Order: sequence, then structure tokens, then C-alpha cells
Amino acid sequence: MGRVRANRPRPPDWLAGRLRIRGRGPQADGAGEAGERHATWLELFLDLIFVYALAAVTRRLGDDPTPSPSAVLAVLGLFVVVQWAWLGQVFYDTRFDPDDVPHRILVLVALVGAGTITLGVDEVPESVLLPVGYLIVRGVLLLLYVRARPTGPMSRTVTTIYLLGFGSGWLIWLASLAAPTDTRPTLWIVAMLIELATPWVGKRWLNRFPVDDQHLPERIGQFTIIVLGSALASLLFAVPDHPRPHMIVTAGLAFLVPAAVWWVYTTFVTTRESQRRLRGGQTYAYLHIPLGGALLLLGWALGQMVRLADDEVVRLPMELRLLLAASLTVWMLCGLALHSVWNRPSIGRLGIAGYGVGSAILITAAVHGTKLMLALLSVAVVGYAVLLTRRLTATAED
Repeated sequence: MGRVRANRPRPPDWLAGRLRIRGRGPQADGAGEAGERHATWLELFLDLIFVYALAAVTRRLGDDPTPSPSAVLAVLGLFVVVQWAWLGQVFYDTRFDPDDVPHRILVLVALVGAGTITLGVDEVPESVLLPVGYLIVRGVLLLLYVRARPTGPMSRTVTTIYLLGFGSGWLIWLASLAAPTDTRPTLWIVAMLIELATPWVGKRWLNRFPVDDQHLPERIGQFTIIVLGSALASLLFAVPDHPRPHMIVTAGLAFLVPAAVWWVYTTFVTTRESQRRLRGGQTYAYLHIPLGGALLLLGWALGQMVRLADDEVVRLPMELRLLLAASLTVWMLCGLALHSVWNRPSIGRLGIAGYGVGSAILITAAVHGTKLMLALLSVAVVGYAVLLTRRLTATAED
């Protein structure tokens, strides 16, 4: 489903005239010519800074293989903030595509905000760098929606929903700058809940103007690959300098897990199963939030297992085993949910999910040895990937 370029704004709108908007408005359901919309160079440039933001979020867990529940929740919360800041720009780009000088300047300002978020992750909640960076990123997004508003009736509907919901969240983030340190996280949670609820509250109207059904999956897929890259970085940094042969084997076994994740995910995306009824994109995007958080924690947990193997630790800590089981389970269940949105899962698909979740829970609960668990988990996850990719490929061919 291609996107159509909206008519230029008419002279009576003083704001549109001053900003000289040239762009595309959102398409109506079924409108537009067939075509493909791929990521632009500017979008890919924006992704670069979020690579560092994800790395900063992962560093919050440190090297302690027994993280507390509060530490894990803090990391997940920060991940949601980073991913949501990135998703906001993606949803704008998938409906509007001006690519003019003011747009590029505004996106570059958003890059500064993303960099500020990255610097503030380590010092949350004492430092104001995180909220200031988020205010910059989301403030730019609000300005972009103001620019797009006069481009047509469809644009006014879409931008009204986002400006009201996201603007309310932005004001709460702004108020948090003056709040006491221990109150800030509460205000951030309230603001995020309002923003996350906005596309669902406005779903009835947003679905009338669907997102680009090729651009959105491609962009979210690129972010998922970035998260997998962060997971691989956690794994590689855990390998000691001049590793002994047995450590190379151990790291290789750990690598099989994110490799299998990549294999399953790319098979799902390339079959284009998700493009059949994408509409407003809410379900597709929101399922990727817990999926991405699970992959981030999975990479960190695998890195800790490699470190413990190098230290010849015989018994894995309970906290680490629980984190492994939870991250693998969430990843598999999110995959099943993504499949279920467009196709009723067959008995075979449910059986594969049951095998994957059951084997992950059983192995992490029954096996305590580091190397043995890595070996069994890698075999189980690779087996899950082989079964699922065959199922996805067969479904796509039917």
C-alpha cells in the first residue's frame, strides 16, 4: 500500500505558509498507489544514536549476575522510554514524508535529545538529563505534527489525536523537572501511561488512515535488529581476551541463541504475514515493546553466563536462571501473539510454542551447571527456530 502526497496547504493558514510545508498526508484506507516505502538515510542516521542509548540502558544492570527485581524493572522502564521515543518518529515518518530542510533540521534537533537521553540513563533519577532529552525528542515530534496538520482533512484528524495525548504527556514530563528526585519516576510513569494509551484511545480514527504497511514493519524490524546487536555486544564483551578453547566453544553456544532469534524474526518479517491487516499499526508496534525488552535482557543474561563459565562457577544463581526463563518465554509468547493477530494459530503452531516455552522453563529450572545449561538451551532454541521457520514458510506458501 503506497502513500500519496497531499496537496500543498492553502494560503490562509499562516503557520503552514511560514513553514513552507511540503509533505505527504496520511492515506485513507485503501487509498494510494501500489509501491514501496523504505527507510531514508535520515531515518537510518537517527537509529545510530539509539544504538548508544540501548547500550547505556544495558549497562544499568552492571556485571552482578544476581540483579534485584527493582534493577530489572528500572532497566525495562528505561527501555520503554527509549523505544517509545524512537517509535514516535517512526509513526510520523510512516504517515508523513516531507524530507525538506525544516524537517531535517528538526530531526537533527531530536538527535541531540536522543543523545541527552543516552547521557542521562546512568544518572536516573538524580540527573535531569533523561527528562530534558525526552522533552526535546517529543517536543520535536509535536512540532512535526503541527507542521503536518494543515496538509489536509486526514492530517487534521491524525494530528489532533497525537497532539492532545502526547502534548499532555509532554507537560507532565516538563513538570517533573521541578519535582523532588524521589517523585520524578512516578510522574514519568504517569506521563508514559498517557502517551502509550493515546493511540489506543484514538484507534477508531487512526485506523481510517493506515500506516504504510511496508515501511512500518521494516523500521520496527530494524530496531529489533539493533536490540539484537546490543544483545550480541553484551555477549562479546563477556568473552575474555585471549580466550581458551573451551571459552570459544562456550561463547559459540551462547551465540546460537540470538542467531536463532534473528532467524525466526527475519523469517516472520520476510513472509510479510504481518502486512495483511496492519491498519493503524498499534498491535504490531506494541507487541514489539515487551519483545525488545526480553531480547535486551536475554543478551545480558547470556553474557553473564559466559562470564560465569570463564570463572568456572559451577552453579548458576537463581536470579539469573529466572531472568533467562522469563526473557525466552516472553520472546516466544510475543511471537505467538504477533502470529495470532493475523492468523488463528493452528494446533501445530501452538505445539511449537508449547515446546519452546516448556523447554526453556524446564532447562532453567532443572539444570544448574553453566556450560550444561548453555548447551541444552542452545539446542532447544535452535530446535524451536527450525520448527517455527518451517511452519511460517509453509503458512506463507498456502
